[in-house]
Amino acid sequence: MLDALQALSMMLVVLALVPALAHALELPGKMRLAKNVYFAVQPIYYPGFTIAGMSEPIAIVATGGLLVLTPRASTAFWLTLGALLGMIGMHAIYWLFTHPVNSFWLRGEKLGSAGTGFFSLGPSSDAADWRRLRDRWEYSHVARAALGFVSLVALVIGKD
Repeated sequence: MLDALQALSMMLVVLALVPALAHALELPGKMRLAKNVYFAVQPIYYPGFTIAGMSEPIAIVATGGLLVLTPRASTAFWLTLGALLGMIGMHAIYWLFTHPVNSFWLRGEKLGSAGTGFFSLGPSSDAADWRRLRDRWEYSHVARAALGFVSLVALVIGKD
């Protein structure tokens, strides 16, 4: 059972990492976009990336379960704990930094009822300085990708 949960946790962490990494890799090109082009591009990520983001909480639960089953006196335990903390950090960055800006980018877009409910959660940013919002959104994904990568590496190294 431990082997299956290790494999599942790794797969879920990869699924959480991929969208954040894709956004991080777009950063150099997107930082060159003019305001009107940037504003036109941002809504294209809905709903695809939103659906992909559902893997994050599931990865946290699976990695937490793996931690419970991993012997405490082992190196694998500490690596799994590191992976879990990385995933929690990744998810926290989403809710604290990325989500409020997502809510701003999607203002005025026709969303389904699930999307409307999801993007109404938490505070929303205002357009006082679009570059500040852009930078917050772009760099939050770099931080999320880094934490997801660290989590994945920790799980791979911790596999017995």
